[in-house]
Amino acid sequence: MTQVIRTSAELRARVAAWKRSGMLVGVVPTMGALHDGHLSLVAEARKQSDRVIVTIFVNPMQFNNPSDLEKYPRDEGHDLALLEAAGVDVLFAPGVDEVYPEGFSTKITVSGVSEPLEGAFRPGHFEGVATVVAKLFGMTQAGRAFFGEKDWQQLQVVRRLVTDLNIPVRVIGCPTIREADGLAMSSRNVRLSPEDRAIAPALPAAMERAAAAMRAGTPVAEALETARAEIAAAGLGPIEYLDLRHAESLAPASDLNAPARMLAAVWLGDVRLIDNIAV
Repeated sequence: MTQVIRTSAELRARVAAWKRSGMLVGVVPTMGALHDGHLSLVAEARKQSDRVIVTIFVNPMQFNNPSDLEKYPRDEGHDLALLEAAGVDVLFAPGVDEVYPEGFSTKITVSGVSEPLEGAFRPGHFEGVATVVAKLFGMTQAGRAFFGEKDWQQLQVVRRLVTDLNIPVRVIGCPTIREADGLAMSSRNVRLSPEDRAIAPALPAAMERAAAAMRAGTPVAEALETARAEIAAAGLGPIEYLDLRHAESLAPASDLNAPARMLAAVWLGDVRLIDNIAV
C-alpha cells in the first residue's frame, strides 16, 4: 500500500530508515494528473530502485500565467489509486507552505540551457523548476530521479543543476510516451476539445516528416519551414517555436553533424502543446 506523506521531516525519517537497510531510493517528481507517461517513469524507477517515491506538487513558482496554474488538473485520489496499483512505496504530497514556508527567499537560476525556447516564452519558468527540483531532491534524499524526455529542455536544466551544485542524485531520462495517433501524452491533453484533439496529432506528424527530410539531406531551414506550413495548414497555431537544437546545450543547430533535437511549442485553442524528437 502506498503511504501518503506530507512533511519533509516524516519523509526524511522514512528514507533514512530505508538507507540504513542499504536500499537505493528513486524519485519521480510530478505535478499530478497522472497518466501512462508518468506510470512509465514509475515502472523504470521500480526497475532501478529498491524503494520508489512519487512527488505530487503543483509548483506555483513555475507558472508565469496565473490562469494556467488555476486550470491545472488536480485529482489526488485518482492519482493515489494509480500509484498503489503501480507499487509505489510513498506518495509525497506537500502543501505550498511545506515547500515554500514563510520567509522563503531563495531562487535558483540555471543560465544558458534554460534561456531559449521555453525560457524565452515563459519567463521565470525554469527558475521555478530548478528551485523546486532542488528542494525535492533535498527533501527526498533519493539517489536516482526519473524525468520524461517529453520535457527535453527541463531534463537538460535538471542535469545542469545537478552537475553544477554537486547534488548526489543520478538523473535518468525516460522516453516520451505517445497516444496511438502519435500525440505526446500530457496532463493538459484533457483540456483539448474533441475537435482540437483530432487535429493535435498533426504536430508530431509534421515533426517526423521534417526529421526524415533532414536525414535525407534537405537543408534544416527548408525542412523546418515546410513543417511550420504543414502545422498551420492543419489548424494549429500560433507556433511559438519549431527549431532544431543541439541536444545537450540547446544551442541552434544548422546541420546533423552532432546529436540534435527538434523542439516545438504550438497553441491549439487555449492549450499549449510541446513536443520534441531526436533527429
